[in-house]
Amino acid sequence: MSPPDRGRSGAGEETPRRLYVYNGGFLTQKRVRRILELAGWDIRLGAPKEGDWVGVWGHSPTAPRGETVAGWTEAPVLRVEDAFLRSIRPGRDGGEPPLGLVLDRSGVHFDSSRPSDLETLLVKTPLDDAALLGRARDGILRLKTAQLSKYNAFDTSAALPEAPYVLVIDQTRGDASISRGAADAGTFHEMLVFAQEEHPGAQIVIKTHPETAAGQRPGHFGPEDAGGHISLLTDPVSPWALMEGALAVYTVSSQLGFEAILAGHKPRVFGQPFYSGWGLTQDENPVPRRERKLTRAQLFAGAMLLYPTWYDPYRDRLCSFETAVDTLEALARGWREDHQGYAAYGMRAWKRAPLQKMLGREVPMVFPRTPAPVPDRKALVWAGKADQAPEGAIRVEDGFLRSRGLGADLVPPLSLVLDDLGIYYDPARESRLERLIAASVDLPHVALARADALRRRLIAARVSKYNLATTDLPALPEGHRLLVPGQVEDDASVLHGGGTVRSNIGLLQAARAAHPEAVILYKPHPDVEAGLRPGKLRPEEALQFADLVLDHADPLALIEAADEVWTMTSLLGFEALIRARPVTCLGMPFYAGWGLTTDLTTGLLPATARRRARPVLQGLIHAVLIDYPRYHDPVTGQPCPPEVAAERLADPDLTRGGPGLRLLARLQGWLAGYAWLWR
Repeated sequence: MSPPDRGRSGAGEETPRRLYVYNGGFLTQKRVRRILELAGWDIRLGAPKEGDWVGVWGHSPTAPRGETVAGWTEAPVLRVEDAFLRSIRPGRDGGEPPLGLVLDRSGVHFDSSRPSDLETLLVKTPLDDAALLGRARDGILRLKTAQLSKYNAFDTSAALPEAPYVLVIDQTRGDASISRGAADAGTFHEMLVFAQEEHPGAQIVIKTHPETAAGQRPGHFGPEDAGGHISLLTDPVSPWALMEGALAVYTVSSQLGFEAILAGHKPRVFGQPFYSGWGLTQDENPVPRRERKLTRAQLFAGAMLLYPTWYDPYRDRLCSFETAVDTLEALARGWREDHQGYAAYGMRAWKRAPLQKMLGREVPMVFPRTPAPVPDRKALVWAGKADQAPEGAIRVEDGFLRSRGLGADLVPPLSLVLDDLGIYYDPARESRLERLIAASVDLPHVALARADALRRRLIAARVSKYNLATTDLPALPEGHRLLVPGQVEDDASVLHGGGTVRSNIGLLQAARAAHPEAVILYKPHPDVEAGLRPGKLRPEEALQFADLVLDHADPLALIEAADEVWTMTSLLGFEALIRARPVTCLGMPFYAGWGLTTDLTTGLLPATARRRARPVLQGLIHAVLIDYPRYHDPVTGQPCPPEVAAERLADPDLTRGGPGLRLLARLQGWLAGYAWLWR
């Protein structure tokens, strides 16, 4: 991960500059105020003195207040605006805070009457650094892959107009980027005429602004402009998908014009936005002073990497563009998957509150008592209780970086997996994870680098699925050490993914038969050690084949001390792969069959036949820990990237759940033979 880009407006100054403001939003919008504080600005009310600055919001209706004071006092003006990746919804739609700001000391990016900091940067900065341009190209690819835009409340699978079409982009009336970009309302109708004349007979799609579609601000086009070969697109759709079907793009000054450039178009521009004049647009009204020719990567580097000040809401600090994308990707995925709401089936009472926190933020979940479908909601079912839900329900299970404490101990999870095809532990049918692993062979290097960085972070922070308090390892015998992790013998992964060996004693026996001279280290499963699940071996049973039985030992320390791992389907096998240990599987867990493990499985040939792709380890990690699970941050209460979840799990003070759940956990331990009551 590249070091944070701390912005260009006071960040890093030892003494904060006083910033006098005359717009209540600077005081009431906590995120805006916090970003300014972190960037080195001390927000004040009153009259500025020598050395002080005046802060205004772009060229908003309140900006003249500050401009007047600045004129009286000769104080310089800092113009503040949202960065080009903002949020899920527009700020007017519920007041969602921005992920970043642009803090401009010269002007503002959409005002072409004078050079802004961004324009000066694009004119004077060499923009030839290979690392910077590499980050820019990777950044464009990440936005395209995750389909991220300034606003992101759209379904990526939403229906699009039939391609090909000419795309004409509308904007809201009165937007400052229009008048300050040398355009007016008449420019929009002129643009539509040009689109028709330059593409006679072509289908023309007018894309309305999200705020217009939401009824918050009118646009320049309406139903009266549609008809014949002209249609109005008001539905929220992915700009990236929309650009793919366009044979030409027309805009006045919309940010979608910038995104059209990133998508490979050379848009026809009728105003004077920040992205025009650099050789990447067809300009009807060029800015004479912009003579430099830039590549897409150079424009992106200036506009997205160097100009904005990005904010990390999980760690409350300024951050790099890449970290901001991690955040927006997690938030967008949460909205896109959850905004229709869920009807959740087969959920025990203790699981409902954590599920509501993770998946019911957009629309509160309902928990039907019968398997009947609930109209207009997605059906969700705990994976082992599919018979209690309508056909085709999405299966849900705990994720692979789960908690500090056991699920059987009723500790709520930080991650869940949602699978619309099957479920990861059942190789009898294809799962969404299996499809993601197969597709990981085509991941770009930026994705593989992220997965490798996460792998190294997990190793350094010693994070695993449960992150339990453990005992120190005793002195271990010398020799070739074979770690054999015990499992819960009625666990779904064993019942569905086990081979001919489905018991802990059978696993130990097979390991000893294959390695008669090895030092075999047996680690019982923590749920079994806690007395919550079946599969316990008496010491004398285990020691028939094992050299040591290591109760309550640190599983990660054991992996590090071992030369290889033998397992049926344990997640410890995946954690061993992360830590570069050879793994032999007697069953068919999700990580087996891809050429990364030694597989001694018999009787599971359908899965073997499907798993023909040969991903690298980083591809497997990306599928398993980045693409497949959903993560919840217990500190902010928001969806979060896996990197944040890993940091939270490394924190020993992470909440383990309330006293009520701890009491219930003790009760279920006493009633371990009746586990069907809570599982």
